[in-house]
Amino acid sequence: MRSRLFVKIYLTLLASLAAVAVASAVFWWHGQGEEESSWQSQRARFVAALIPPDMDRRSVEAMLERLSRAFDADIAVYDPHGRLIAGAGRPLSPDILERPWRHGPRSNFHTMVTELPDGRAVAVRMERPFGPTGRNPLAYLVLIAGVIGLAAYPVVRHLTRRLERLRGGVDAWGRGDFVARVPEDGSDEVAAVAKSFNKAADHVERLIKSHRALLANASHELRSPLARLRMAIDLYEQAPDESRKEEIVRNLAELDTLVDEILLASRLDHVEKLDAPEHVDLLALVSEEGARNGVEVSGMPATVTGVARLLGRLVRNLMQNALRHGAPPVTAAIVQSGSTVELRVRDHGPGIPDNESARVFEPFYRPSGRSEAAGGWGLGLALVRQIAERHGGAVRYESPPGGGACFVVTLPVYRPPKR
Repeated sequence: MRSRLFVKIYLTLLASLAAVAVASAVFWWHGQGEEESSWQSQRARFVAALIPPDMDRRSVEAMLERLSRAFDADIAVYDPHGRLIAGAGRPLSPDILERPWRHGPRSNFHTMVTELPDGRAVAVRMERPFGPTGRNPLAYLVLIAGVIGLAAYPVVRHLTRRLERLRGGVDAWGRGDFVARVPEDGSDEVAAVAKSFNKAADHVERLIKSHRALLANASHELRSPLARLRMAIDLYEQAPDESRKEEIVRNLAELDTLVDEILLASRLDHVEKLDAPEHVDLLALVSEEGARNGVEVSGMPATVTGVARLLGRLVRNLMQNALRHGAPPVTAAIVQSGSTVELRVRDHGPGIPDNESARVFEPFYRPSGRSEAAGGWGLGLALVRQIAERHGGAVRYESPPGGGACFVVTLPVYRPPKR
């Protein structure tokens, strides 16, 4: 079914062409009338000069004969009362002065009647030099508009067909087909809209997949502390004990941390720009977290732009991850290089296999060979990556010489504007 947009665009184009054609015809018609009036005045003066009023009949006939032979025309001169004075060539109809058009548009002859200033009239009938010339100029304009309209049909149809494909993709995506995409052919505004739609659809699809994976992994990871918590509560009710009470508190803290990480990860997924960023002294922030977790910190002061609370969470996750899954000593260093600054957190544990170094930042990553009872790494490193990316940085894993694991966060350094 032809779309309404196509009909609107095409009818608008045709209406515009019709308006231009009509306006051009009216302009030409008025201009032609003015030109014809001016030409008739000049022609009358010219003929009056050739045949002055005081010229005798014989001289008039001689003049008409010469003009008739020169132009192969039939010529007649009438007095102010319509009586024939002289003529040359074939005789003209007596009523030619009243209805000159009768011999004009419908025949191969062109008839002109010129009224002279002294009241006389000169009628001339001659063959058209190039066939009939009495065509309506509006017909030419209509023909041109029709040709343009036919030529514009495939162009407009191609444009609206691309819009229809775009609408179809949006409708399919709205029905839940999140893998639906639209063609991005072309370099105009329609292609730009298609690219924007595909980009937004990719982003939403990634969010949905991320949330589904997060929900599945979170429900899986929540089972262990919930089961331990239930068992500890049952044992505590049967025989209250301080160690069982501590187990309950520890499982509750683990659940609280996991829920907090899930909420923070979900919020960061929907954040494009940071709210109220500020200038943060990275060395001071790392030193504070290092003192809290017993990690040695070294390096030079460096200022970055971001949210101190999120950057503190990034540093804390890296240090706690090293303390929990690595081995002492755990160190943190601030290294500035040009326009970037690196935060390097290193431990001396077993490290991570090279073939799993890219997956270590996935939510609820569990290294190979680690039992399910031992639990995974939760969302700690996944949050580190999200926070780093929201601050215009990145994080990577390195295997340092001598063993262990080293996580490197790269952030842009704040440069005060020049005055």
